[in-house]
Amino acid sequence: MSKNKDVNDNSPIMEQTLDRLARRDETPISVFILLLVFYIISSATVSITAGSQRVVMFGGNEISLYTFAGVFSSIANLCIVLMAVFCGRTGFVASVIVLLFQIPMILMGIIVRGNLTSLPGLFGNILTIIVVYVIYLNNKNVESYQKKLRDQATTDLLTGLPNGFASTELITELIRRNIPFAAVTIDINGFKSVNDTMGFDIGNRVLIEIASRWKDIADKGLSGTLDFITRINSDEFSLVIREFSSEENILKTIRLYDQALNEKIHIDAYEFVVSASFGYALFPVDADELNTLISNSIAAMKEIKRMKSSEHILHFTPELLGSRNLLILENKVRDALENDRIYFNLQPQYDITHRLRGFEALARMKDEDGTVINPVEFIPAAERAGLIDSVDLTVYKKSSMFFGSLLKESNADIVLCINVSVKHLMKSDFIEEIRGILKSSGIPAKQLEIEITESILIDSVEKAMDCLKEIREMGIQISIDDFGTGYSSLSYLNSFPSDILKIDKSFIDQMNDSESSKKYVEAIISLAHVLDYRVIAEGVEKQEQFDTLSGINCDYIQGFFWGHPLSEEDAAALVLKS
Repeated sequence: MSKNKDVNDNSPIMEQTLDRLARRDETPISVFILLLVFYIISSATVSITAGSQRVVMFGGNEISLYTFAGVFSSIANLCIVLMAVFCGRTGFVASVIVLLFQIPMILMGIIVRGNLTSLPGLFGNILTIIVVYVIYLNNKNVESYQKKLRDQATTDLLTGLPNGFASTELITELIRRNIPFAAVTIDINGFKSVNDTMGFDIGNRVLIEIASRWKDIADKGLSGTLDFITRINSDEFSLVIREFSSEENILKTIRLYDQALNEKIHIDAYEFVVSASFGYALFPVDADELNTLISNSIAAMKEIKRMKSSEHILHFTPELLGSRNLLILENKVRDALENDRIYFNLQPQYDITHRLRGFEALARMKDEDGTVINPVEFIPAAERAGLIDSVDLTVYKKSSMFFGSLLKESNADIVLCINVSVKHLMKSDFIEEIRGILKSSGIPAKQLEIEITESILIDSVEKAMDCLKEIREMGIQISIDDFGTGYSSLSYLNSFPSDILKIDKSFIDQMNDSESSKKYVEAIISLAHVLDYRVIAEGVEKQEQFDTLSGINCDYIQGFFWGHPLSEEDAAALVLKS
């Protein structure tokens, strides 16, 4: 293990790092030396002035020099007290030593020379020792309490590792001192499936075992570098590597942490094989500022995770800036949610006679400068960041409140269709969210429609079935979006609790260019009608597309041919004039 400033006792290396961070605001040694010098000068001046018979002129008056002895004695005692207050154990020990050293000298003057004027100085020293001791005890209690607070603020309660705050504090300190280091972001691969299949208790015990293995490497200095491992959240960790000789040295250290996961994890009667993805960036080579450095390491981690390579480690390069832009977009989604910049448009749906059936609520988002961000960009970003539930719910609430008010004003027989992601549908409280929306908006259940993607039919049919049946029993309609893009859903249609099929735009685009495409769309519509489904064709933009759909008995159309997405005001005007 390399020699370093943090390794100066037998305590674990990471604990020493935390202690050093806690001590970085301590009073400099120079202050202690300055106070000690002032004390010595003041004490010497007291000795000189106390026995002097000389006088000085001040304001035209004669003042005996010995009268200043008390002033300098007070200054000396003040220096002693300040040392005890600000200089910790060193100040306390030095204060007691110098005060105790003076007492025999004062006693000698009283007993041998009969200098009774020194009695106040004797009692002053004794009382100052008591004051210094009380200050020291109080400081010890404060330090103990501060250590408890520090431990709570910097420790992850589940694993016992330092937390994200501790990592940020260390990185900030290293940047301030311009010390080179590597910032590594670590994500446990596929950990969500452990929680989903085995439960959070087992999942937490897996995390504890992983943290224990990594902490052992860092605390014992097994890598040959100076390491600081922290848990940021859930299955994400951070590693700070210092005192490396080369980038190969860094890779060797990261591989040690990677290899620590090779051994199976045993929890009760279960065995788990776990791997992780490591992305790292170097200070100051890749970035010289905390947020950029961390963003770069995250970008590298996400890229190596996306690649699903047998190699689990990736160094940030400028080519990954595209991935970094994805992170920026994810942050924009978070910011839009926090600052109420998620809103909705309503795209009209019509029956074949041009009678308004209702609207589909479409999520929209504005940047902080008011720029509208394309849904093709921010919806995938919200899904990647795990924010799609929040985006969906925001659109549900806003669009339903508007639609409920519109129904009260117009008494129109129309429906509001809201899109539900697979992830959102699987939430345990999804049904309660829908009940809350119906209650708060006043929309009759029959005038609300839940739109799901065909992937639910393929990937999650068993889980989705019970939830959708309950929604259907409430009187809410269900539509299947992008129908025809999957490959195994037809077998479920007969028993699946839904009312509407939406034919994907890709088939509508090809319908008039190929007879086989037209027959495919016609077959979907015929099958749907046999199974008592109604059909909506998406993306209808041309007269010839409408004519074809009308000829093969499509029930509804949606698209630019009869209606672009509308603002609240335009949607209200459309309904009220109908």
